[in-house]
Amino acid sequence: MHVKKGDKVRVISGKDKGKTGVILAAYPKDSRVLVEGVNIVKKHAKPSQVNPQGGIMSFEAPIHVSNVMPIDPKSGNPTRVGYTTVDGKKVRVAKSGEVLDK
Repeated sequence: MHVKKGDKVRVISGKDKGKTGVILAAYPKDSRVLVEGVNIVKKHAKPSQVNPQGGIMSFEAPIHVSNVMPIDPKSGNPTRVGYTTVDGKKVRVAKSGEVLDK
């Protein structure tokens, strides 16, 4: 996947197009990511021991990884990702040349 947990990304398609957020979790098997503040869904919960009040809860749902692009640290715009080798390690590089991996 071209993004990983902790990356700052912009949503490029879907109902939340244009929003930015940080990736909270990545699910490589499903090709999905959980982005902070994006794809908010509501779930109706019955009262239980954990949630005695019940009611309607809002939380983020995963979106497909193809709908997000990492933000270039240099320009602040969405960028495509390339790969190069630095000190024997494969690292992700923004198309501007800036290294995305710390």
